[in-house]
Amino acid sequence: MSKTKLQIRIGAHVSVAGGHDLAVKRAYDLGANCLQVFAGSPRTWARANLSKIDLQKLFSIQKDLDVTPIITHALYLINLASDKPETYQKSYQALKADLTFDAYVKGGGVVVHLGSHQGRGWDAVKDDLLETLVKLLKETPEKSKLLIENSAGQKGKLSSDLTEIRWLLDALEDKGKFVSRNRVGWCFDTCHAWAAGYYLGQEPPADVDTTKNPVRGRAIDEIKRLNLLKTLTCVHVNGSRDPFASGKDRHANLGEGLLPIEDIAEFINLPEIQRLPLILETPGLKKPETAKLEVEKLKKLVKV
Repeated sequence: MSKTKLQIRIGAHVSVAGGHDLAVKRAYDLGANCLQVFAGSPRTWARANLSKIDLQKLFSIQKDLDVTPIITHALYLINLASDKPETYQKSYQALKADLTFDAYVKGGGVVVHLGSHQGRGWDAVKDDLLETLVKLLKETPEKSKLLIENSAGQKGKLSSDLTEIRWLLDALEDKGKFVSRNRVGWCFDTCHAWAAGYYLGQEPPADVDTTKNPVRGRAIDEIKRLNLLKTLTCVHVNGSRDPFASGKDRHANLGEGLLPIEDIAEFINLPEIQRLPLILETPGLKKPETAKLEVEKLKKLVKV
């Protein structure tokens, strides 16, 4: 059987207002067949009350509509490298709750921005961060999965350099076989990669301002060089409002920003990438009428 568009997982970040089963229906109505959600409110540290989730209804609608997996995005407030004890503890507990949610709904993993070194540098925080992740993975369900997201590099954000993700995966495997046990992987964001100096097409843009970030190379080449394909679990497909290597994390609708839509198309149609859930987080998702257009644009980019 030849591959069809329905076999490719195309999704969007949607609201869970009214219930997680309704989130699945929202994604389906947009034309998506997978989705990303916040487990609870994105504006507070409080997380989802699992007892209020109707699993039978959720799993039934997922099966009927063929909308899977449910990817969870952790709170943006999280900073596991914070030097403030209160922020660190709240971050740890929130991520722990989201991983528990992921296992409860039989999801596809929890995408997380690990936080910022706050000017101290990667080497100053990496060992403590590793110990935090080891503890977290030991205290959360075996069926949950942590997905480290690459960042744009703004304000000391961790994992803008893919070598940091490689280091963490190696160290986590060494500490507890977490990679081979499928407890940890990573998520690639096109906007963040562009901002951090990874270009998606064949060549970097001309006249690049590298005062904030270096040109780090072609994204797929660096992913392969670092042996990161096997652990890549999903892709956030976003445009960028800012120039290449800007270090700024500001998403744009597909084809409307400074990240060429042709470069996005080239990246997501690589055979190694096309097999993964492709999830939109563009500004157009905030309104139903433009959200559907964004999903349609992504579908048209995918070659089958």
